[in-house]
Amino acid sequence: MKIISVNVGKPRDNPWKGLAATYIDKQPVEGPVRVTSPGPKGDGSVGLAGDKVGDVQHHGGTNQAVYVYGSEDYAHFNGLVGRDFGPGAFGENLTTTGYDVNAALIGERWAGPGGLVLQVTGARIPCGTFRGWIAERGWLKTFTREARPGPYMRVVEPGFVEAGAELEVVHRPDHGVTAAMFFRAAMGDKDLVPVVLEAPELPPGEREWLRGNFDA
Repeated sequence: MKIISVNVGKPRDNPWKGLAATYIDKQPVEGPVRVTSPGPKGDGSVGLAGDKVGDVQHHGGTNQAVYVYGSEDYAHFNGLVGRDFGPGAFGENLTTTGYDVNAALIGERWAGPGGLVLQVTGARIPCGTFRGWIAERGWLKTFTREARPGPYMRVVEPGFVEAGAELEVVHRPDHGVTAAMFFRAAMGDKDLVPVVLEAPELPPGEREWLRGNFDA
């Protein structure tokens, strides 16, 4: 797959969650951007240099270091709601093309420039900030129904990213649990919860969250 845009957040007021700031306003940047593991949640750190999150309790940290969204999924939503969403509009760090990122498997690894290795850990769960930012009537229901969330990644090996660079899938587990399946389970499909829990690479935090919320 190819990276068509690298996006870094700019702080802005967050009236939708009552927080001091949100960094959902991701803007494309030029040139290489360093990617490293930010460590656990708590201080707003993410994988890309210069970026942060405002909701430090629910976002950022090791297993949400990089958020990826596909241009093909933007095209789907553009046609569905009649808007012109483009790179960074959903708050993703990397906008890609040429690969179904929602079909990526939990634990799947991608290699990129400078020795970079990323691993799929889960999927984006929509929140009040996302709903307010998009400002589309019924947006959370629409986003949930379409199940095109985009995956979260952890940084296995540091490197860098830039527009035009290639990401190569270098490992796919054999369990068949995709980012889209994780999303559907997290959004209420209880039948999928035990299936998703079978993925050995599912991070402990996400595993405990699914079990706790759905009594799996």
